[in-house]
Amino acid sequence: MPLPEAQHEYPEQRVLRQLVEALLFEQRLPWGWQAFEEGDFLCWQQQGDVYRCRAHVGAFDRVRIRAGSLQRREGDDWQPAGLARLLATLPALDDARQRLTDELAQTVRLCRWNQRRLNVPLSRRGLDYAGLESALDEGHPYHPCFKARTGFSEQDHEEYGPEAGRSFRLVWLAVPRAHLRQALAGDEQAFWQDELGEPVWRCLSERLHRQGGDWHRHGLLPLHPWQWQQLRGRLGGLGQSLFLGEAGDHYQASQSVRTLLNVSHPERASIKLAMSMVNTSSKRIIEPHSVCTAPVISRWLQQVVNSDALFAERYPLVLLAEYAGVIADDQGELAAIWRQSLTPLLGEQERAVPFNALMMVERDGRPFADDWIGRHGLEPWLNRLFEVVVLPVWHLLVAHGIALEAHGQNMVLLHEHGWPSRLVLRDFHESVEYVPGFLRDPGLAPDFSALDPCYRQAEPNQYYWMETPEWLRELVMDTLFVFNLSEVSWLLECHYGLPEARFWSLLAIRLAAHAEEHGLQARLAELGHDAATFYTESLLTRKLSGNRVECHHLVSNPLSPQPTPVTRAESNVVCE
Repeated sequence: MPLPEAQHEYPEQRVLRQLVEALLFEQRLPWGWQAFEEGDFLCWQQQGDVYRCRAHVGAFDRVRIRAGSLQRREGDDWQPAGLARLLATLPALDDARQRLTDELAQTVRLCRWNQRRLNVPLSRRGLDYAGLESALDEGHPYHPCFKARTGFSEQDHEEYGPEAGRSFRLVWLAVPRAHLRQALAGDEQAFWQDELGEPVWRCLSERLHRQGGDWHRHGLLPLHPWQWQQLRGRLGGLGQSLFLGEAGDHYQASQSVRTLLNVSHPERASIKLAMSMVNTSSKRIIEPHSVCTAPVISRWLQQVVNSDALFAERYPLVLLAEYAGVIADDQGELAAIWRQSLTPLLGEQERAVPFNALMMVERDGRPFADDWIGRHGLEPWLNRLFEVVVLPVWHLLVAHGIALEAHGQNMVLLHEHGWPSRLVLRDFHESVEYVPGFLRDPGLAPDFSALDPCYRQAEPNQYYWMETPEWLRELVMDTLFVFNLSEVSWLLECHYGLPEARFWSLLAIRLAAHAEEHGLQARLAELGHDAATFYTESLLTRKLSGNRVECHHLVSNPLSPQPTPVTRAESNVVCE
């Protein structure tokens, strides 16, 4: 139950609410305020229909609709708005509208399954990290397609969705080496023996030899069992690939579905596997260029962190390295990346929670972090949260010129009895950006042109290197502020009476103090983080355009000393 409006909504109501919130926020529907006898309502017209709702416009112009208040006028009466009619009149291309309709219907279907079948506890506060990755079933608090999972049946959802918490084994292919690209840590056989354990390696070797294969001609590739079912009839292009069956440790899906936690040996790596499904805003394959680049990027980031003592002393930052990758196709549907486990990195008193847990309200009606806030005090706890969660990402950006995609599922908060202690970041292979001239130490940056031929003729802004620091600012502020911390600021206003303006004012003061303390004022000014308005990504608009273009729209900035309201007009939406 994401905060705080969804606590008493049916799945259809939540999907409709988040769809309309996104359409209004992204300026796809011109709207205004109108006074009625019952009070002020946010209103708009759509293909002859008139709609209204009770709403609040918060930080970054995020629209927050009161649950159950969406209505459509029928004659002289107002009736509850319906998803089907709103979708039918939505300004979009027919094929994009149909895809959106299907994904929303799947989201509703899987949410209903969760309501029927899951035994949700009154509180999830006592769960360990793996338990929370399963029990945090809310999905994306902004995107309406938060459980689209295209191609998933209800049986697939039960077997492979994180909510059910089931474990399963991977399936294995032996792929002819001509079709395989890999970046493994050290000697190949030693890598597999270490990852799988000697008995499993021996078992897979025996299965390979029984089918006439050998490791001189073949390499090993793990697949998600669901992905194998989807692709098994389309693998003719991989030559004499041999199916070796299920083997090895048992894994459990994390919130992202395609990243799997090892439950047999939690200290062993998590594995990110390609899945040919659409969830929220994108298809969950793995970009082919990034698979073998991933270990290089992780080593680079770790070098940067190790080179700056502030990451150990003031802004403690843990990076979960992506240390190996294998890919067997050009579409990113047959690929795997190994990620360092969090378990061995925890201190004796530390506990780990996915950061998006801090956005949630439990079934007992209290925020997930309510006990922590009660123990430590709201503003002391919030200031510590800024120090531990924001400043490591911000210091990497301002001091070192590297931007990371720090959204709720890519961040893990470590704490001691609720007091934030360290930040853990993950998932770098597709979400790192830099500007060569803005790097503090350009000599540490990878030579991407030597890693993959696709990088040699690439344009700026296509992969990892951007043209201007503004692109870096956009990535960090979009993911960390607009679509992440804004959920926390809204929760604190709703449950503790802390105005969002106060939340962002405190953060603005802390960011300015960071720059002054470390002599970074000039570099911070280049980023323009405190401009009165800035462009942010339009996630739903991109989906309505068929995912062919990047779309952005203007929002007002609560970090600005003089935030400027944005005039709502379609001219404020930019697609490239």
